Amino acid sequence: MPDEAAEPDYLGHRARLKQRFLTSGPTALADYELLELLLFLAIPRRDVRSLAKTLIKRFGGFAAVVDAPTERLKEIEGVGDGGIVALRTARAAAVHMLRSELTGRPVLGSWQKVIDYLTADMAWQAEEHVRVLYLNQKNVMIADELQHRGTVNQAAVYPREVAKRALELRASAVILAHNHPGGDPTPSATDIDLTRTVRDALKAVGVTLHDHVVVAREGAVSLRTLGKI
Repeated sequence: MPDEAAEPDYLGHRARLKQRFLTSGPTALADYELLELLLFLAIPRRDVRSLAKTLIKRFGGFAAVVDAPTERLKEIEGVGDGGIVALRTARAAAVHMLRSELTGRPVLGSWQKVIDYLTADMAWQAEEHVRVLYLNQKNVMIADELQHRGTVNQAAVYPREVAKRALELRASAVILAHNHPGGDPTPSATDIDLTRTVRDALKAVGVTLHDHVVVAREGAVSLRTLGKI
């Protein structure tokens, strides 16, 4: 007769995985193994290895799983509210950490940190989001606002609203950003036209448009670097 008090096999696997993470760091683990570590916290009494692999296969990678819409996560058998909370907490922690690195310092001197933050926050979103960073005279961020949430391929930007909000905040400059859910960050002709319209609306009230950044899973593109502003 088997020993009913014996520990399940997955507990030994968990212990070994945790030790490998502590000894060698996250780069020593595959995406599904990092996901296992997260799911351990939410699902303590079940082997989650196959669930982690299923999630990676469905969404394409660790970042995509963490950013996946709640309704799509619920389609996966075994992902309950606890699992979703764990994934959302990981995402929120990463975004919060990156955003905190921009707080209280001139963002133009930390441009890669701006790109990292915008990418983490927006690149894997299933819908287009428009984000506006408002800066003071020293280019320190004084507000970070989601201006609009749209569809899978379109989000509205209202230049007058951006200019009005800049005046309310007494901002001196603005960084505009939006994502391309399709994965390709290449700006469209509409993106370029809209950028120039926002630039002109801001210029009329004495505010500078520093840049418009398009982020996606395949990278990020600065319209100023492309010479489109």
